[in-house]
Amino acid sequence: MSRTPLISSPASDTERALYGAVPAHDLDEDATTRSERSINDIGKRDKQKTSEGHSVASSRSNQGLWSHTSKTNPTIVKDGDNDEDVISVSGDSTDEDENPPDNSRYPQVRASVSAKDDVSASISTPRMWTLSLLCALLGSGTNLFFSLRYPSVAITPIIALVVIHPLGLAWDRLLKRHDDPIEVFEYGQHIKRPVDGRPKPVSRLTRTRQWLAQGKWNEKEHACVYISSNVSFGFAFATDVIVEQNKFYKQDLSILYQILLTVSTQVLGYSFAGLTRRYLVRPPSMIWPATLMSTAMFTTMHKSENKMANGWRITRWRFFLFVFFGAFAWYFLPGLLFPALSYFSILTWFAPQNVILANLFGTSSGLGMFPVTFDWAQITYIGSPLLTPWWAAANVVAGLVIIMWIVAPIMYYRNALYSAFLPMLSSAVFDNTGKPYDVSRILTPDFLFDHDKYEAYSKVYLPITYALAYGVQFAGLSALVTHTACWYGLEIWQVSQQPADGESNDGGASYEPLNTSRHHHTNETSIANPKVSRLTTEASIDTSMHAKDVHSRLMRNYDDVPVSWYLATFLAMLAIGIFVVEYYPVYLPWYGLLLALSITAVLFIPVGIVMAITNQHSSLYLICQIICGTVFPGRPVANMVFTTYCYISSAQGVKFSSDLKLGHYMKIPPKMLFQVQMVATLVSSFTQIGVLNWMFANIPSLCSPDAINGFSCPLARVHFNGSILWGVVGPWRFFGRGALYQPLIWFFLVGGIAPIIVFAIGRRRPPNSIWRKINLPILFGSLSWIPPATGLNFTSWAVVCFIFNSLIRRRKSEWWGKYTMTLSAALDSGLAIGVLVVFYGFIFPGWMEGFAWWGTEVYKQVCPSAPYNILCKPRRKN
Repeated sequence: MSRTPLISSPASDTERALYGAVPAHDLDEDATTRSERSINDIGKRDKQKTSEGHSVASSRSNQGLWSHTSKTNPTIVKDGDNDEDVISVSGDSTDEDENPPDNSRYPQVRASVSAKDDVSASISTPRMWTLSLLCALLGSGTNLFFSLRYPSVAITPIIALVVIHPLGLAWDRLLKRHDDPIEVFEYGQHIKRPVDGRPKPVSRLTRTRQWLAQGKWNEKEHACVYISSNVSFGFAFATDVIVEQNKFYKQDLSILYQILLTVSTQVLGYSFAGLTRRYLVRPPSMIWPATLMSTAMFTTMHKSENKMANGWRITRWRFFLFVFFGAFAWYFLPGLLFPALSYFSILTWFAPQNVILANLFGTSSGLGMFPVTFDWAQITYIGSPLLTPWWAAANVVAGLVIIMWIVAPIMYYRNALYSAFLPMLSSAVFDNTGKPYDVSRILTPDFLFDHDKYEAYSKVYLPITYALAYGVQFAGLSALVTHTACWYGLEIWQVSQQPADGESNDGGASYEPLNTSRHHHTNETSIANPKVSRLTTEASIDTSMHAKDVHSRLMRNYDDVPVSWYLATFLAMLAIGIFVVEYYPVYLPWYGLLLALSITAVLFIPVGIVMAITNQHSSLYLICQIICGTVFPGRPVANMVFTTYCYISSAQGVKFSSDLKLGHYMKIPPKMLFQVQMVATLVSSFTQIGVLNWMFANIPSLCSPDAINGFSCPLARVHFNGSILWGVVGPWRFFGRGALYQPLIWFFLVGGIAPIIVFAIGRRRPPNSIWRKINLPILFGSLSWIPPATGLNFTSWAVVCFIFNSLIRRRKSEWWGKYTMTLSAALDSGLAIGVLVVFYGFIFPGWMEGFAWWGTEVYKQVCPSAPYNILCKPRRKN
């Protein structure tokens, strides 16, 4: 269903049959002329000048216009020898308005992203900017405030996506009038047209109201507000560093230092995202599954299309509302009244003092081999299972089974690495008595390492799952490099040879359909050719970075952001970073900063590719700490700052790349998206620094055990302990010659060689071969969530992913395509609102103190975090 352009009269039937909206300079043409010209001029890019002097690429709009004469539609069929869905493109299709010849090959993208664009939709309006700034201010400040509290609660961007929509509608209802003058928007910008004769005089109040009421609330404005929330709601990692320096290391920090550190670490990631658009954003194979939930929500909220799906007639919007309110109401059971539904380790309830049973089937401190929970928060702890392809989830499950369910128990019960004296699964590190390690006992009053105290106290001991998690992170890091080099190295090199500017908007070049001549995939044909059928599994669908689709074509309507903008941003932030580390007492030399950014630069594309295809993030946090601890030993503050520049530049950059892909799907002009992201990032950074310093000045005993109302800074304390372990104690005491955990270093070699073996075998196999679906960076890297994640989080997540993205997708493909992304959004948003209401409405006021019954206590009777070699004594009943 096409969108209605923001002009005085509704579009004609001919206009609605075309892809793209009618540009402003075509308003004086009749519908038939526009239709004929648009069909004849496809692919041309001659620029014209309007009577107002605006440069308008008329044929750029026409690249988004297609006639509706041919019939082509990608359909999902089942390969008899394979469980995966396959895509068949043939001539017997439905309406090409919904499925153009070059529509995405991926069914989840086709189901969630419109293949049309309305270049006349309003975007840059006072409404959009006001709501974006409101989200950036309130979301970032609130989340920072509660990040220093335990227990904490966070406002997630999905809440903004849901709540902002009625605000946008209310804005229009309050400010718009039926007799307002005609408005024209082109490429998101308001265009002022000359008025014939003398303009009608209006009051200043009316002019202000008309200015505020520009445009009409639509999915593009909604997407921009949501992107502002995405980049601003997460509290800046640099604020944690500031808290640690101020409260734990007792450093007096100026406001200027805080601002420069926060802004530079946040914006550097944006530079990496912008400079790698050609690899991570534009190729159709870079799906970014998490963005599809958002695009499905925009379609649900702003469109009224409703096609039958395996007998289901309910609209997406009504489906969303039913699931949303159901998820909200349900959370009161596992989240408040019946928490045993969340920790549903029913096997351990029959023998609560059995240590082995607790270790294998326990939820909070066990391996979670009984994958049942009735809490969506537990299921989505490592991400929504509805957004991850099943083949990717299968890699995650394979890693869990091999490493955590087979290797870990064998090593644990054989007391390897003295692990049987510790809990099987815990996020804490321990001393030689089995108690949590007290880092204060090995430091001088100036927070320097005291070797004599260390020798007198204890070495550091890790639970077996914690130690193996370190090992698989080492393997995942090296596998990330070799996997990317094997499968994508040639194309990354070829794409790198292309001109940096004008990749998506190349002036005189006409649009070229999807590539059909890749030398190493000679059996593939182009989806742009409706007469040719292409059959392949999703896991091996053309991953070429040269390929194009309808979204690439439609984005050619808009001027791209020059590479020079991102380079200038990078150089400016680099200069600020060098000033920060050289001028302020962080004890990190300037070449240390360059080393941190070099690590990010080398690994950013591999990390981004894995995230874009599988929705699994490979964290650089641990490796950054270890590298800095090795190169700059005995410098805990330097370790924190190094990790912030290295890890956050990568993590923020991946988040920004995801938002760039969302803008790509929603057809947001790139230059406008650049402004939205940059403004939201800067506003949130200044807001968080202001809130943080207010807390320093007004909350007594902040970050201490005696802090009022739980403001003990739990995350900052965890990061502080990490800076001591890696920055003071040093990696060589963990992994050096003769160290207890030195064998874990061999995981680097395993991770580096294994992908080469898989590639050597898989490259000669057919596309449906299991060898082509093995992704070792996922298999190894996803286990970095353990701890604090438990086996229950992985197993329940995998079961739900298999049910929806394998069983339902194959058997009820129409239902899956219509409702799955909406279901994910509804469950996530219902949970998010439920968490806020439960916390602020019941827990925070203390109304639930003393509330206890069997459903709140039974799971607590299970032997918690007990070492195997220590009997868990039954708890005495009072």
